Amino acid sequence: MALVQRGLGLPLGTAAVVVRGVLRSVSRPSWRGLEHLPDGGCVIAANHVSWLDPVTLADVLVASGPVPRILAKESLFRVPLLGALLRVMRGVPVHRGGGDAGRALQSAAEAVEAGDRVVIFTDGTLTKDPEGWPMVGKTGAARLALTTGAPVVPLAQWGPQQLLPRTGRPKPWPRPRMQVLVGPPVDLSAFRGRPLTQTVLREATEVVVDAVAQQLSELRGLPVPPRWDPRTQSRRPAAAPAAARPEVEGTP
Repeated sequence: MALVQRGLGLPLGTAAVVVRGVLRSVSRPSWRGLEHLPDGGCVIAANHVSWLDPVTLADVLVASGPVPRILAKESLFRVPLLGALLRVMRGVPVHRGGGDAGRALQSAAEAVEAGDRVVIFTDGTLTKDPEGWPMVGKTGAARLALTTGAPVVPLAQWGPQQLLPRTGRPKPWPRPRMQVLVGPPVDLSAFRGRPLTQTVLREATEVVVDAVAQQLSELRGLPVPPRWDPRTQSRRPAAAPAAARPEVEGTP
């Protein structure tokens, strides 16, 4: 694998070299399953463990193929350095609530149909699971995959939360392993061609989140626990139906 993919252009190529240099000084990469990432348009469904995730995932994905587009909440675009990187990568800003959410998903659909790889965090925010597992998922990734017909690829990561915890100071020493495991595309054939009702979207979302959680289980060497529901602050079986949520789905 090349240090940085050719043809990125000066702004993105420079950003990639700088970001990679910084990350290598404070962490150790461990990436597996990158052969499952298609070259064409696809939806990458990922878990969300740290505010650093857009940077660490960009490191993986820029090195392994076409430059991804990451759906991220608008406030992240105003963070120094991170915002600049997201803009260089043509990130899709999402304003929570109102019509902006729908426009963001429409932009993401257009990007997938144009051959881009679009990253969506299934939790929609940093996971609140006490043990760091994916929570009850939001339907953005499933909706995007079923709308466009593109494959949805599960990606699990573990390590960014050790470098940059949800609260507290960064912990660059000892250098944490930035583990990534990509699985084969999720089989959503049972849902394709059906009306995109909330029931269909919730069921498809459970399948997607299950796939992400299984990849994380392999990374951590632990069984997947029942899904954490942030509304009730408790665990429940992953197969139980979840009510639709009004907030923006599929964004950090």
